[in-house]
Amino acid sequence: MPPLRCANAPAPASLFVQLSMRRTAQSPILADILLPLRARAPHSAPRRIATTPTTTPVSKTQWRARQSLSSSQSNKRLFTTSAPRKATHTLFNPQNDEDGNEMVLEITERAAKRLSEIMTKDSNPYLALRIQVESGGCHGFQYLMKLVTLPSQLPELPVSEDAAEESEIREDDTIFSYYPDNSPAPSSSDLTVPKIILDGPSLELLKGSKVDFTMELIGSQFKIVDNPLATSSCGCGTSFDIKI
Repeated sequence: MPPLRCANAPAPASLFVQLSMRRTAQSPILADILLPLRARAPHSAPRRIATTPTTTPVSKTQWRARQSLSSSQSNKRLFTTSAPRKATHTLFNPQNDEDGNEMVLEITERAAKRLSEIMTKDSNPYLALRIQVESGGCHGFQYLMKLVTLPSQLPELPVSEDAAEESEIREDDTIFSYYPDNSPAPSSSDLTVPKIILDGPSLELLKGSKVDFTMELIGSQFKIVDNPLATSSCGCGTSFDIKI
């Protein structure tokens, strides 16, 4: 059976125009899509959708790397090229070891404070603590310490025998002085600051050590600590053994 056809069927172009003229407000987008660009309604312009920027998730490794970078940058701002000042200085007759390094016995802040108190109490600014190492004690070597009075002026090097007999400073003695970092540096011949004096052989056994002032149950005393050459020491800290 042949298909039925309407005798007055409109042409396809005419039908399209009729549909476009009948578009309603409820379906503007569908009709406008079918129309050419010139025939589209003004309100049918494509709408832009505002988008919010999305944050890319950061892993723990990336976060730690950023924290490390910011920390290193802040540390760089605090970096200074000026070398820190030392509190202990060689006042007289500096000595070097076999490798050419200067031998120093450091004075701690507590030891310097106690020496200053003794100097003030005795009204003697030229007092010094003499430190000497001798064989003996329960570990082979022992520390000997005593207070001595130095002359008001340092002798010239080399020290003569007559000058050594008249004063407490001997030919191979080295004197170390102490002044804090925030105080102005005294003159090279100032003997009124806290100071210690050692002979050459004792300095070789105590280089790199510290002289400290401790307050313990057995009493208060000056004491040698952190001796890099000592392998063992007694409980009271007056005797020690060295590396051979």
